[in-house]
Amino acid sequence: MALAAVVDYLKEHDLRLSTAEASTAGQMAALLASVPDVGACVESGYVVYSREAKKRLLQVSEQTVERFGLISVEVARAMAAGALQEGPANLAVATTGVTGPEPVDGVAPGTVCIAWAFRAGDQIRVLSETVCLSGDRAAVQHTASFYGLTQIPRLHERVQAEPLS
Repeated sequence: MALAAVVDYLKEHDLRLSTAEASTAGQMAALLASVPDVGACVESGYVVYSREAKKRLLQVSEQTVERFGLISVEVARAMAAGALQEGPANLAVATTGVTGPEPVDGVAPGTVCIAWAFRAGDQIRVLSETVCLSGDRAAVQHTASFYGLTQIPRLHERVQAEPLS
């Protein structure tokens, strides 16, 4: 799926996106910025490398970081949910991982945790996964960014089809 199709999907479904990026370093927002009229569906982008920035800007709890580590689906999920706490965004995509070239805290290069949070009324639904990518740092960042964005339509449709609990 092309990025223009993702932007069209966001517009058609009244989705306003915020990104919360550690390992992708703002590349999701940059990729979207290449699509004309993207401002109609992108709310904000956070680049949050440090533990302190994740806590301060996205309300990621110290307990989550301590229990699961900075590179975990749990932290990615907390980042995505945190990106929806302020402002009108009703969709967030978050990434945290190791882009290389060396492992970090025992996590192999190319490991990226991605989470997608969808707000429906006062409920937030979060989906997540860990992907293992190959290539150098730039390739891992680009692939993770593109993947995170192009999964939005499929995951949004999945969330829409599932009853709220």
